[in-house]
Amino acid sequence: MRAKILYFAWLREQIGTAEEIIELPPEISTVAELIQLLARRSPNHARAFAKPDTIHVALDHRHASHTAPLNGSAEIAFFPPVTGG
Repeated sequence: MRAKILYFAWLREQIGTAEEIIELPPEISTVAELIQLLARRSPNHARAFAKPDTIHVALDHRHASHTAPLNGSAEIAFFPPVTGG
């Protein structure tokens, strides 16, 4: 499965890109598994995903939990918590 991965705010700054398209191995079926895979892509990815519990995700523009199945999502976005003020 091919997916467009989007990174926002400090994740984008750590990784050094706003998006990438990757081929997901068939054994990657949940958001948590994808985070683990991405963390192994480079030292920058490892830093960005060092505290996965602080990262929010959206699958095809819908917020999802880390246990959510990817189910062929074409776009997967990662972003930090949003604060108001």
